[in-house]
Amino acid sequence: MSSPTPDWSALRKDFPILDQQVHGQPLIYFDSAATSQKPRIVIDTLRHYYERDNANVHRGIHELSNRATNAFESARERTAKFIHARSVDEIIFTRGTTEGINLVANAWGGKFLKSGDVILLTEMEHHSNIVPWQLLAERTGAKLAYIPVTGDDGLLDLSKLDALLTRDVKLLAMTQISNTLGTVNPVAELCERARKLGIVTLVDAAQSAGHSLVDVQAIGCDFLAFSGHKICGPTGIGVLYARAERLAEMPPYQGGGEMIVTVDFHKTTYKQAAHRFEAGTPDISGAIGLHAAMDYLDAAGRDKIFAHDQALAQYAYERLAEFKNVRLFGPKTGRAGLVSFLLKDVHAHDLVTVADQRGIALRGGHHCNQPLMRKLGVESTARASFYFYNTRAEVDFFLEVLCDIQKFFGA
Repeated sequence: MSSPTPDWSALRKDFPILDQQVHGQPLIYFDSAATSQKPRIVIDTLRHYYERDNANVHRGIHELSNRATNAFESARERTAKFIHARSVDEIIFTRGTTEGINLVANAWGGKFLKSGDVILLTEMEHHSNIVPWQLLAERTGAKLAYIPVTGDDGLLDLSKLDALLTRDVKLLAMTQISNTLGTVNPVAELCERARKLGIVTLVDAAQSAGHSLVDVQAIGCDFLAFSGHKICGPTGIGVLYARAERLAEMPPYQGGGEMIVTVDFHKTTYKQAAHRFEAGTPDISGAIGLHAAMDYLDAAGRDKIFAHDQALAQYAYERLAEFKNVRLFGPKTGRAGLVSFLLKDVHAHDLVTVADQRGIALRGGHHCNQPLMRKLGVESTARASFYFYNTRAEVDFFLEVLCDIQKFFGA
């Protein structure tokens, strides 16, 4: 039996930051693809940790350390459940998606990739899923190849996939949801096709983990990374899921405390995963806050959140399509909860600046997608990204402001 649709207006009240004015106007926050806002329970959880339980984890035997350690490892267990990992040992805490991908590039890629090997990406990747592979390719002599994007509709041209999935490809890394186009990629299908050829796979779930159900076993990926700050959690905490078989063959990413068993002057032995990849004092409060955020999202229902976000984005897209002199990016249907666009003769930064004066927080720029922007023939776009605390009334006001902007610039 399907759970009832949440009371979105009640959930919105859980976010204290939204109850304010910006430049004398009620805040409309349409920048959740960059970072989401935090519910009161996450803020309170962080404060409780620092007021009552603050201590280092794993190393102490006093009560505060025991509490902190239990809460930290409980967050690992919660994360495994959140993405349906087989074991808590497949969950590594990182600073975010970027560090997770760099960890894989250095620890796995540094060991297994060599000159002539191919790393296959897509043309819609965020810089954090391009630059680490470029650095690795420079060190190893590996090469990069890309699955093309078809154009403004923002879909992957999968007709080229058979030709691209050659025996030289050792890794396929791809985003699940594009942060610029709103495209939802068929990552389970792509992972299955890669797996049949013995190709290791990595999924960037930065834009999906907090907006939809993510099941690493159903996806069938070897690695998956996401960031806490995009799923109502704190900044500075992220997650790397790594299949146990991959972790077993990877050397440490960094050295220091926490990841060791014994150290002498000339030789060190290391812990098993996942602790082998968590050198130094971790972001303890971040993991504990992330736990609270995951509980909050699952109580609301990530399937319901995805449907809500999709409906807002589809409504915004269809209304924007009625504008004259507008260029829209990404699929016409089936998009995730964001819309990227340009108004003719209005720079994205000018549009965002004027919208800010009306209380609307948008994003303008290349969105860490410079290669994609060049493919599309633009320098930047304006982006409105939605979450479950946004409303159709906010979208309507946003559209009114865009009409005013067009009039102001004579566009």
